[in-house]
Amino acid sequence: MQKSIPFDYNRAFSRNIGWLTIAEQAKLRQARVAIAGLGGVGGAHLLTLSRLGLSRFNIADFDDFDVHNMNRQAGAFMPFMGQPKIDTIARLAQDINPETTLRLFPQGVTPENVDDFLKDVDVYVDGLDFFALPARRMVFAKCREKGIPALTAAPLGMGVAFLYFSPTGMSFEDYFKVEGHPPQEQYARFIAGLSPAMLNRDYLVAPEAVNFQEKRGPSTIMACDMCAGVMGTEVLKVLLKRGTVRAAPWGMQFDAYHQKLKHTWRPFGNANPLQQLLLKFIRPVLRGKQPGN
Repeated sequence: MQKSIPFDYNRAFSRNIGWLTIAEQAKLRQARVAIAGLGGVGGAHLLTLSRLGLSRFNIADFDDFDVHNMNRQAGAFMPFMGQPKIDTIARLAQDINPETTLRLFPQGVTPENVDDFLKDVDVYVDGLDFFALPARRMVFAKCREKGIPALTAAPLGMGVAFLYFSPTGMSFEDYFKVEGHPPQEQYARFIAGLSPAMLNRDYLVAPEAVNFQEKRGPSTIMACDMCAGVMGTEVLKVLLKRGTVRAAPWGMQFDAYHQKLKHTWRPFGNANPLQQLLLKFIRPVLRGKQPGN
């Protein structure tokens, strides 16, 4: 007969103490984090933050699990195929901490519910699909309006690219400068802004796997797990006001394949001359051509 072990918050997260003080752990317990998108990185963010002892979340996702999610998504197990991601990931978070309270937004984040989604939130964690730029722009703009720190960690190749948007610093739009451009150019600018160092560009061995018309591209579990680790650390620092989190136009990329870490600084965002050169490389790649053709 299986032994029943009662849940005890202090004991469950006692091994965090040392890297956290007891008072800091209590502060994390009371914080509320919003996560939009629970697929490749969003689900991992929720479970990582749950194991850090955070207990209050607003989460949004409208998608169901499918077999093509298996290579990278935290809730992708065969018994969960066809089930809503939001319900599955919510159960997993509560399996870690039964005291977790979640506000669920199964329609995803929309103009109609974004204010409720960000209600009482201390920090926003971006887990939206790469191609969900309209929703992402809306949420980041609303975070700035409400004074909410907003963080994104992008899984690129076998690494992670991290950006932090302070409510008082450079805005998402000022950095990426996508307003008024067609979708293809917006994607190019988003890639350039996420990854000014482009550390992963030279080991894509099957370029035909990238198809922007069909809105699909390759991914790895290593990148998603690294994103969750970086995001958990930076959320901790923002919530506890510990250490330095450099806001945009600063960025960070770590690539495990090349074992390289690069900090970038791009004043004026994508208007920076270095970014303009990078965009000249990216645009033909998105059209399926080699640069210069």
